[in-house]
Amino acid sequence: MLPHELQSEIVREAGALSGETAAFLSDIIRIRSLSGDEGAVVKRVAGELTAAGFNDVEVDGFGNVRGILGDTGPLVAFDAHLDTVDVGNPGNWDGDPFSGEIRDGWIRGRGTADQKAGMASIVTAGKILRKLGRDLPFRFLAVGSVQEEDCDGLCWQYLVRNEGIRPDCVVLTEPTLLNVYRGHRGRMEIAVTVSGVSAHGSAPERGINAIYGMADVLKELESLNGDLADHPFLGKGSLTVSEIRSTSPSLCAVADWARIHVDRRLTVGETRQSAVDEIRALSSVGRWKAEVEVLRYEEPTHTGFVLPTDKYYPSWLLDEDAPALTAACRALEGLTGEAGRPGRWTFSTNGVATAGMYGIPTLGFGPGDERYAHAPNEKCDVTQLEQAAAFYALFGFELALGTDGSSP
Repeated sequence: MLPHELQSEIVREAGALSGETAAFLSDIIRIRSLSGDEGAVVKRVAGELTAAGFNDVEVDGFGNVRGILGDTGPLVAFDAHLDTVDVGNPGNWDGDPFSGEIRDGWIRGRGTADQKAGMASIVTAGKILRKLGRDLPFRFLAVGSVQEEDCDGLCWQYLVRNEGIRPDCVVLTEPTLLNVYRGHRGRMEIAVTVSGVSAHGSAPERGINAIYGMADVLKELESLNGDLADHPFLGKGSLTVSEIRSTSPSLCAVADWARIHVDRRLTVGETRQSAVDEIRALSSVGRWKAEVEVLRYEEPTHTGFVLPTDKYYPSWLLDEDAPALTAACRALEGLTGEAGRPGRWTFSTNGVATAGMYGIPTLGFGPGDERYAHAPNEKCDVTQLEQAAAFYALFGFELALGTDGSSP
């Protein structure tokens, strides 16, 4: 574990900068940034990284913003996605979803928990490291990523494949209530299509109704959900039908086409192929000659960059004895006196790429509560920003200590 003096100095500086952290978060909450429209918030974050003393601050071709501190040692990336989902029905909010209001110890607005709070704490961690006035035994890479809500992990597919950035460890700053997380289920998006034959609605026996065929498929999918694989830590695989569409020549005709969208959550051991094969094996799918396909994502980022990918996002789980997890637990213990018990997210993150696709040691630690993600009246506890910033500053030292055994 790190010297007590270093821990105390980092915690003290995080407290001293607490007001700045909250003000910056409030500022970027006021900047709307739906997936594909993050340009304004990316520019604001780039300016803040520069002011905080990060080096080589740039916006890449995909639209991510990043900056770095330190010259040697393991490369540790701290990732926060800057895009948000929309607000839904404004009537479900108690106030302006983009107010960034600070009240009663909370910052309020869309993107506080999910997950601009992580970005604010990353910037403050950089300020702390600069104030320490010592050479860092690691390289601190701050990443404000984009388009995560639309296609999680695509930003990191770009960073690894197009920019050649492959960190020794990635810390995802999605909300964890200041606990260390080590994985989550994967997911994929699947379309099932049934074709029929239209006929006049007055004589349906002359046609083949695709909706009736899809009804057979739906019943079997509901049953399949109960039989999917389970895992003692990540939990059970699942599926749900989130959309159904159909066509016919008119509302007075037999439906000649029907398609459903399947949201499939994957636990450990489940793969793209196994999930597709399970659906194709359903008797109704065979009987109706239904097509089963994994969907594609080909939407442009805010810079206009298009990186096509299949909508398959693997599950991932960091080993319990992984050096990165040990370092994270030591950093948490240095802050709170307890190492905690590593947990997991219920939702999906950019870890589907960093860990699931590329095998980069990845863990999570972030301010905020995932229960507020995508919900009205989203908010984040101000004190958690301070603690997260201290953790991010401490973690690199702990990881470097575990790497070479020397005292920082």
